[in-house]
Amino acid sequence: MDRITNDLIQNGSIMKTQVERLLSKGVKEEFILRDITLSGFMTMDRLIRFIVQKIRDGVYELSIIDNYDYISEKDVLKELARELELSFIDLDSIDMDYKLISKTSLPQLQKCKAIPISEDDMSILVALNDPLNIEARESIERLYPRKLVKIAVATYKQINSYLLKVALKDSVKDLVKKIRDELNSISSIEEQQEASSILLLIDVILKSCIKGRASDIHIEPTEKNCTVRGRVDGKLTEMFIFEKDIYPPLASRLKLLSNLDIAEKRKPQDGRFSTLVGKNEFDFRISTLPTIYGESIVMRILDKEKALVKLEDAGMDSISYKKFIKGLQAPHGIILVTGPTGSGKTTTLYGALNELRNSEDKVITVEDPVEYRMNLIQQVQVNTKVGLTFSTALRSILRQDPDKIMIGEIRDKETLEIAIKAALTGHLVISTLHTNDSISAIARMVDMGIEHYLISGALVSIQAQRLVRKICKHCKVQESISSATIQEIKHLIPENAKFYIGRGCKECNDTGYMGREMICEVLTITEELSSLIAKGASKEMLKEQAIKDGFIDIYQNGLQKALSGITTLKEILRVAKS
Repeated sequence: MDRITNDLIQNGSIMKTQVERLLSKGVKEEFILRDITLSGFMTMDRLIRFIVQKIRDGVYELSIIDNYDYISEKDVLKELARELELSFIDLDSIDMDYKLISKTSLPQLQKCKAIPISEDDMSILVALNDPLNIEARESIERLYPRKLVKIAVATYKQINSYLLKVALKDSVKDLVKKIRDELNSISSIEEQQEASSILLLIDVILKSCIKGRASDIHIEPTEKNCTVRGRVDGKLTEMFIFEKDIYPPLASRLKLLSNLDIAEKRKPQDGRFSTLVGKNEFDFRISTLPTIYGESIVMRILDKEKALVKLEDAGMDSISYKKFIKGLQAPHGIILVTGPTGSGKTTTLYGALNELRNSEDKVITVEDPVEYRMNLIQQVQVNTKVGLTFSTALRSILRQDPDKIMIGEIRDKETLEIAIKAALTGHLVISTLHTNDSISAIARMVDMGIEHYLISGALVSIQAQRLVRKICKHCKVQESISSATIQEIKHLIPENAKFYIGRGCKECNDTGYMGREMICEVLTITEELSSLIAKGASKEMLKEQAIKDGFIDIYQNGLQKALSGITTLKEILRVAKS
């Protein structure tokens, strides 16, 4: 039995019989404490207070909580800070002054698990992971001998993360120095924008983000710094941090590359550029947005190889794939791909275009913007400034004798009306709609003002999808799921079902995840379903009929991915549980 559980029994906080009852149900010893809190024998707050008291008494080291994934370090440290009358600081909520860190020894700070936060004339505020570590406190006081050291508390993960950012900042400090020297020696703004060292820095940023598997690059000015973050597997990760003076030439150079107006800083702008990164050519779609500290710049990385991805390679399971392909083989009608922003709808549309394109059919797309350029397909870029909207483009497209039409997104009634008319007059139309599941798309079209009989006549199939993070194959281990969670989903999973999790390793940056994959549901519009839609049946009646027709919803599809060891149960519950 683990040490904390044993001490709780000795202390009389929990009964030995309660532990034995959980063991008899098959709960493993290392998860006894978790199930005790879940079953209500003891609240998590009481457990944390018990642990903190033992830490204060010197019975436990703070590191004891590393053995329990379900005990939050943040909650323990908050309680410890309260008991010691110290401040607990969430480092992510403050604008860190990195100049303060660069004045002292980085290895020493890493050893002490400490980070300086702010200073005034008299004192310096330092966040420590373990405020009871006397040796670390004395080391910090030696680092700042002329000032009064005030102690705060922060999590080790945050302290380590910010110290690593400083180490990364140091790795490009020679390049940053070269940029400063070059800018100081140049007087005119035009020459500053042509500075070669800025191009080198942009190259370093692009290479690092692409190597780190980022899908988007966010360059953001703050009051004191300029941060570069990459969206990796749907989550933002800080890649670089620079001092504020690097931001203006960096922003201007990126705007020049994208043919944007560098003098215009008050209005949002959109552009794109292409460049070689390593041996591959990448397209970058760039968006600027004025903020209080300068322009926020976001670059979407468009890898041309991803445009040619096959639907089954994107993670579509065989049953959904067969249903979707059957829909694409229909001579006419409308096929919708639904889901929230960032759920991979555009990738699915391009996968569908790959299936559709051939020399015998005329395929035309209307997009805003055109993300990937493809052969054998006529692609139209929406341009609202000159009046070329989705609806006006669609009217003209129908006079171009198309066989198949792809609309990037249906945003209004007018576009939807034209799309349905096209579907009813012999064209196959594929598009996207923002709804949470496939059946909700029908109600959404009704809300947009389309008659039920038109929807039932035009619809072929609807796909809803999400993206889930895949477990890192380098640190994948079996996961023990709490009995309460198993009870909740037992009707959907086989007996003795096994689930997996990533422990976290250097390959996945300690996240436990690497890459993303689609989970989806495909609703095929059968004659029975079409009849119900025409009658204006409720969502519940439509779902009941769909299940009779063999419909598998996105949650069940996700559970199958979790059972296959592709993703975690936690990820499915986060993304797909309605």
